[in-house]
Amino acid sequence: MVQNQALPPLRSYLYVPGSNPHMIEKALTTEADAIILDLEDAVALNRKAEAREYVAQVLQVEHEKPIFVRINALSSGLADLDIAAVASPWLAGLSLPKTGAPEEVRYVAAQLERLGCQAGIHCLLESALGVEQAFAIARAHPRVVSIGLGEADLRADLSVSDDTGLSYARSRIVVAARAAKLPPPIQSVYPHIRDAGGLRQSTEQGRRLGFFGRAAIHPQQVPIINAIFTPTEAEIAEARALVEKLEQASAAGTGAFALPDGRFVDLAIVESARRTLLLAEK
Repeated sequence: MVQNQALPPLRSYLYVPGSNPHMIEKALTTEADAIILDLEDAVALNRKAEAREYVAQVLQVEHEKPIFVRINALSSGLADLDIAAVASPWLAGLSLPKTGAPEEVRYVAAQLERLGCQAGIHCLLESALGVEQAFAIARAHPRVVSIGLGEADLRADLSVSDDTGLSYARSRIVVAARAAKLPPPIQSVYPHIRDAGGLRQSTEQGRRLGFFGRAAIHPQQVPIINAIFTPTEAEIAEARALVEKLEQASAAGTGAFALPDGRFVDLAIVESARRTLLLAEK
């Protein structure tokens, strides 16, 4: 069993440079639901080994928050060292950047198996090739527990200057995750730290597109993300009603039903309602 399949829904994931122990310690006290210790983009090349040691130390004990690690890309030549260092029982998940092919996922899965680590793999697709391979990557190995976009690199690869150019990729990733029976993708970071209004608008749009949860690059982004992915009282009440209706329908021998307002409800919609209730309980 992959360890982080048992985690409750997470709303916010705070990226922290693996080379900064002070920031790591501070991140663990924030409102973020989970922490991503970064060994890749946030760490200078001459500090990679140092960051790897810091992160390995953090993972020697259990923490209240789930700890994920983004390793360096396989093409960097550093990934094997990263995996060996962070393959801990307390690793909630391994984030694989620049995933472009199913073979890459299977290679990382084999490394984790060899090291006896139960963590799942979160694949970041950051190129046109990765997006085109989204479904194949999502189905590459049972350890794949999510797919998502790395939008900064994807923008560069596609030569797009605004969100319009990412519309297809965002919808593609949502569909691929659903088709592979994975959870909704985690939304990529919003790079403008001081633009709270833009973050809110972008995150609300992401939720409407089918994303759930979002990565953050600064603690002040976390409360906004948490608020948007926290169900409202009205959403909780509707979810409870849907689950109760399904139970009544199942008792009557039917698997679908219509609400008083005429909406048709089937099992897939009720499963979404159950996820809402699980998050509300959390």
